[in-house]
Amino acid sequence: MPKTSNKEPKKKTKQKDVKKKDPKLSENHESKNLEEQLKVIQDKHIRLKAEFENFRRRKADEISRLLQFEGENAIRGFLPILDDLERMIHSSDASEESLKDGVSMVESKIQKYFESLSIKPFGEKGDEMDSDIHDAMLTQTDKKMDDNSILEVFEKGYTYRDKVIRHAKVIVNKK
Repeated sequence: MPKTSNKEPKKKTKQKDVKKKDPKLSENHESKNLEEQLKVIQDKHIRLKAEFENFRRRKADEISRLLQFEGENAIRGFLPILDDLERMIHSSDASEESLKDGVSMVESKIQKYFESLSIKPFGEKGDEMDSDIHDAMLTQTDKKMDDNSILEVFEKGYTYRDKVIRHAKVIVNKK
């Protein structure tokens, strides 16, 4: 007779090691992760803010140095002209003709220096009056000239890089 065993079939009772996530542990871990990310972002923010403040301070210092010594180049440009004037005044050979030549030479140097600085004169006889750049000192009537044209210039006007730094003072024709 065959042996029958009364053994019950083996039950597979092996349980898979399933880790049940504890919701409190999961939240705690996530919270710590978020806190670390927040600290990193705050640190980056503080460093960026400090870097910007340093940049702003350096630029402010640079601008103040530029403004403090802005006129230095203009002064250096006028020094040779001043030297010529002094030589002209203290010259032992100061005839009227040599003085006129000296004054013409100084005027020429000043005009060249102004050109190098982008300073341009305006306001010539015959130009049309423009109230944005001319100051009419007087009005006169000249039938040979057009209405609103400049008859005479008291003082030339000057522009510096397209900005009027002195208006021309003129006499204007009115018919």
